[in-house]
Amino acid sequence: MPVNLKTKPTRKPGFLSPRAHCVSSVKVHKVFQWFCCFVFETFWMLIRPCFRKNVCPANHIGFFVQSGAANVVPPKICVNNNLALGTVMNNAGSGINIVVVNGECLGLNLGVEPLIEFLKGVETGSVVLMAVYDEGSTKLNEEARTLISDLGSSTIHSLGYRDNWVFVGGKGTTGKSNFEKHMKSDDSKNKYDNWPEMVEVEGCVPKYVE
Repeated sequence: MPVNLKTKPTRKPGFLSPRAHCVSSVKVHKVFQWFCCFVFETFWMLIRPCFRKNVCPANHIGFFVQSGAANVVPPKICVNNNLALGTVMNNAGSGINIVVVNGECLGLNLGVEPLIEFLKGVETGSVVLMAVYDEGSTKLNEEARTLISDLGSSTIHSLGYRDNWVFVGGKGTTGKSNFEKHMKSDDSKNKYDNWPEMVEVEGCVPKYVE
């Protein structure tokens, strides 16, 4: 059964993310500020790995997906307020990290062929959640990008070196997903030296139905 990914994201108003506590206007040395942000974000992830609480309709799942920060803070994927992938689970790797609802977890750090095989084997109707850590583009070929595009991604073909990217799609879905964020790596704008700031998406999608 195709998954409809047009459900609007939900978010509690007025919530300050951990990064809001890292005041960018304070004129301190860039490296020191970068280090302070990493320390705070890592601590926050450890004590509250799934701190957002989505309220979803019946027969839907809530999710929160956050990319990694540079090559230091791993990404995080939460499903129904439970951590599926992240620092505490010790199951995130460099590259594209994937969680399939009621399925498997995979970190793309062994090359593109395992990713292609994995994506082809995902059951139609499954919800697929992805997050980049460190660098996710260099091991993607055109076939892998097309398979991810078929899940509903609009930006996978433009994912570049050290870009940050998160995405929630579905095998067999029609149209493009509303749940995708892409931050280009730009040396003049990057938050973490050679890497851009983290990106995240959250919301509700229908449960997989056989």
